[in-house]
Formats: sequence, structure tokens, C-alpha cells
Amino acid sequence: MIKARFETIRPNDRASFVVNAFALEKFTAPYHFHPEYELTCIIQGAGTRFVGKNMQAYGPGDLVFLGADLPHCWKSEDFAAGELRSQSIVIQFENAFLGKEFFEKPELESIAGLLKRGASGIRFLGETAKNVTMRMEALSREESRFSRMLGLLEILDILAGSTEYVLLDNDGMTARSHPAERGRLNVSLGYIVDNFRTEIALDEVAATVNMSVSAFCKYFRKATGKTFIETVTDYRVHFATKQLLLTDKSMADIAFDSGFGDISHFYKVFRRRLKTSPLQYRKSFLKGV
Repeated sequence: MIKARFETIRPNDRASFVVNAFALEKFTAPYHFHPEYELTCIIQGAGTRFVGKNMQAYGPGDLVFLGADLPHCWKSEDFAAGELRSQSIVIQFENAFLGKEFFEKPELESIAGLLKRGASGIRFLGETAKNVTMRMEALSREESRFSRMLGLLEILDILAGSTEYVLLDNDGMTARSHPAERGRLNVSLGYIVDNFRTEIALDEVAATVNMSVSAFCKYFRKATGKTFIETVTDYRVHFATKQLLLTDKSMADIAFDSGFGDISHFYKVFRRRLKTSPLQYRKSFLKGV
């Protein structure tokens, strides 16, 4: 079983932050977290993005800023191997990469606000996303270390002043959790991310955080505001809606591929959540295309 992993990020001795450009068949990084802030832009590729307990489709132009210790991953769509179909640029930096009190300066007040909001994960939209993506592409090619540092600060300033954004973990669940409990919560969410399309073993996930089933259920509901099963169902329904809109799979295939044990249960849960049937949901979307 895969769970949320802690990732160690080490800039080289000639840089205080990390800029990486990736060109891969698919994004393979597991659901993970780290103390560094992260800014990721997707140049090419599509699939599902997981941030905290948020799950959304992503595609080219996706631009996301993540706060410290916020678990995340980008999972690529399934396709034939052999072609570099997933490309991204990733910037990672510590809060104190320019000194412990650097972002406390009055001139950097807006950037300090951005770093705080990043605890919930931020997706930037519109012209902001286009502008920053172009700057990140240029930054990934920049050889001057001083220019790279200035480029990063300019990017952060643009993001800090933008109103074109949405919070991903918009109820602040991950951000509100106590640091001592965050690792346990990340492990629980990681279990869901990697297992919601299969049969969920509640006793197994409870064991991974060294709790009894009853204690874990109480803990998870207190931490997230939902039961573990309700959260798993959220992921399954969200995945099913994506399959309904983006594929021509049959209702039965979507039901089983999304983790539902049988098609009748899938219909019942889907209708209860979205007030319509899966088939009607697809037809309504196609009618508007």
C-alpha cells in the first residue's frame, strides 16, 4: 500500500532554491509532502491533481502554488507508453531561503500574505496563469543565478497581487490541522488517493496511523468534518463524473473503475449526491457542447 510520503528537497550548493523542468511519459511522483513551498505549472499533459483532500482534473496551463507540508500529486491519464506527454516546471523554496526575516519586511507584505494563503493550495487562472507560466519557462532556462533569484521574486509579487485564483483545500482542513497531527492526516489522505478505486480496508488505514478502527473514525471525522467513508465516496463520485464527461465508457465500466462495488450502488450514490442519474449527467453535458 502506498501512503503520503515525506520528500526531501536539497538545492545544490550554487542555489538557494530549486527550479526543475520535467519531460516525462507521465508524472510518477507519489502523493507526498515537504516543508518547502512549491509552484508548479503544467506545460503539457492531463490527468487528475490531488491537493490536500481536493481532487480536480488538470491540463496544460494548470498553475498551482502550494504551502509547506501540503500533500499533493499530479496523476497522468493512462495512455500508451513511449512518448513524452507530460511536461511541467516546478519551483521549490524554503520560507527562509533568503533569510529568516526576509519576508517580514514591509515591502514584502503582500508576498507574506501569499505564503500564508498557500497553506490551502492556490490555483491561479486567466492572464495571471499565462504570464507566470511564460516567466517560469524563461526562469528554467536562465543561467544567471542573480537573475533567477530576481525572477522568482517577480513571480511571487505577481501572484501576491493577483485576484485570479481559487483556493483548492477551500475549507482549510489541511491548513487548520495541528502540525503534530498533520503527518497522520496526510497518511490517511494518501491512502484514499491511492486506493479509492479499489476496495477500501478501514482496518488497514487505521493500522497505518497506529490507531484502532473506532479511534481512527472519530479522529478522521473531527479532523475533516466528514467520515472516512464519506470522503472516499467524494473521491469516487468526482472520478466518475470525470469519466462520464471525458470518456465514452459504459456506465458499468465507470462504476467499477471508480471503486463502486456494483452498478446499482453507483446509481444510488450518484443520484443522491448530484440529484441526477449518471446517464443524464453525461447527456446534459453533451447537449451543451
